[in-house]
Amino acid sequence: MRGYEFAGGTAIVTGAASGIGEALAVQLADRGSALVLVDRDAERLAGVADRIRRSHPRLEVETYVADLVDEAATDALGAQLAAAHPGTTLLVNNAGVALGGRFDQVTLEEFDWVLAINFRAVVRLTAALLPVLKANPGSHLVNVSSIFGIFAPPGQAAYAASKFAVRGFSESLRHELADDGVGVTVVHPGGIRTRIAETARLGSGVDPEEVAAGREQMARLLRMPPEKAAARIVTAIERRRPRLLIGLSATVPDVLVRLRPGAYWRLVARGIGARRAAAARD
Repeated sequence: MRGYEFAGGTAIVTGAASGIGEALAVQLADRGSALVLVDRDAERLAGVADRIRRSHPRLEVETYVADLVDEAATDALGAQLAAAHPGTTLLVNNAGVALGGRFDQVTLEEFDWVLAINFRAVVRLTAALLPVLKANPGSHLVNVSSIFGIFAPPGQAAYAASKFAVRGFSESLRHELADDGVGVTVVHPGGIRTRIAETARLGSGVDPEEVAAGREQMARLLRMPPEKAAARIVTAIERRRPRLLIGLSATVPDVLVRLRPGAYWRLVARGIGARRAAAARD
């Protein structure tokens, strides 16, 4: 399959109001892609679109405000995007949310909220846009999973379940679409400095004393600028890479899972404990 050509195509990016989605929108515009940007945060989304329009006045940049937790609204959005943008050549399912807490600390409603946005919206938008992608030779699909789609830490049952599902869905689609000339990349970011920790929900059964410690630990892990992560994704799209791990916080756990599939968490927990002890000494 030949490399993906950005110029002249139309890219749909969900979760485009901040983080990796915003950085991707900017870099895709720099490469000549028309943009269709989707997010639930209308104010932030408008700001991103306005900045891109000022930098690239000849590019078409459209925005759609939608909350992907609403399945009927997501279906309607998918149908609208397919009808309004038949020239779409790139779909990036990037929108995502997080929920902290052990499985026995979250309600089924909270668990389902994560699955609705992180997985079912990916499936629904892909289903709506797939005929468009297949009708445009050389198209590409990107689904953003997570390092938690490779290994599953305690306290992340809902998030890991959603991201493992994205991974499996993407890998199966890649094999199905090979003969149609549509590339598929599944992305596993590690610690990217986005708003996902800031906006994460906590299970209703989580002890409030755990909240501050959990947010502080997460903040220490989120180090890579989203612009750097987006640049790697753009390169992966261009080269039609099937799988992209971003950062040492993704590549190292991937190796551990391969080497010790049943015992990797003991090694990870030991490393976390060692880092905490070193930080306490400092």
